[in-house]
Amino acid sequence: MLQSFSHIQKFGQDNLDATMKALGAFSSNSQVIASETADFARKSFEQTSATVEKLMGVQTLDKAVEIQTAFVKGAYDSFVSQTTKMGSLYSNLASETMKPFEGLLSKAA
Repeated sequence: MLQSFSHIQKFGQDNLDATMKALGAFSSNSQVIASETADFARKSFEQTSATVEKLMGVQTLDKAVEIQTAFVKGAYDSFVSQTTKMGSLYSNLASETMKPFEGLLSKAA
C-alpha cells in the first residue's frame, strides 16, 4: 500500500515538472511570436507610409502605377515570407510545449 502511494506521488511530481517545463516553453515561444508579429506590423506600416508619400508627389499616372505595382509586389513577398516564418514559429511552439509530456504515459504504465 505504501509503495503504491509513493508511486502515485512520484507520478504526480513528474506531471507537475512536465507542466512547468511546458508552460516555460510556451511562454518563451509566445514572446518570440508576439515580438515577430509586432516587428512585421511596424515594417508594414513604414512601407505603406513611404509608398503613400511617394504617391503624393507623383506627376504622371505611369509613375503612380509603377510605385503601386512595386508596393504590391513587395507587400506580397513580405507577406509570404512572414507567413512561412510564423508557421515555423508556431510549429516550434507546439513541439517544444509538448516535448515535456513525451513518454509520460509510458512511465505511468
